[in-house]
Amino acid sequence: MPEALKNTFERHGFYVSRETLEKMAIYSRLLEKWQKAINLVGPLTLTDIPERHFFDSAQMFRYVLNTDCKLADLGSGAGFPGMVLAMLGVREVHLVESDIRKATFLREVSRETNTPVTIHDIRAEAVEIPGLDVITARAMAPLKDLLVHMDRLTTKDHAIYGLFAKGLQHQEEIDKARKQWDFEAELFPSETDLSGKILRIKNLSRK
Repeated sequence: MPEALKNTFERHGFYVSRETLEKMAIYSRLLEKWQKAINLVGPLTLTDIPERHFFDSAQMFRYVLNTDCKLADLGSGAGFPGMVLAMLGVREVHLVESDIRKATFLREVSRETNTPVTIHDIRAEAVEIPGLDVITARAMAPLKDLLVHMDRLTTKDHAIYGLFAKGLQHQEEIDKARKQWDFEAELFPSETDLSGKILRIKNLSRK
């Protein structure tokens, strides 16, 4: 698996250390093991874990403005993208996952790979994480709902930005969100979904 991960990443011009690849390989093995008991990811995606989950998450690392930051991954599920971003070097990562079984899986990955993260087994609308710099989400909710979380977690003296992976309907989601919110949206091409985009949302305010 480290070679499959290495080949996938290098095909996209993304180079990571051998140590990081080993951590991801352990993570992948745990994912396949736990998937037999709980539904962590879509079963059809298990045929190409390096591309569909690890690189799909890692590409978001390119758009983190500063890795010396405090990041919360909402609806983290199996840990994508948050756990991967932690492995790649984001300083402080919080994984928010209300499903106790998935949160237990995330703790196992953290322990087995020696990847320090903080896991919150609570719903995103109830979590409190002061001083956040960025929130991420992948296949969690429509953009307009993600912006509600972003607004709530922003404090008067500490603005945050969002990084969200979106698919074919990304422009429709942006248009719907603009009915309620003003924001700056930067769109970057997804390297794993030709119709998808990575959205970087900044300067959020309610209309």
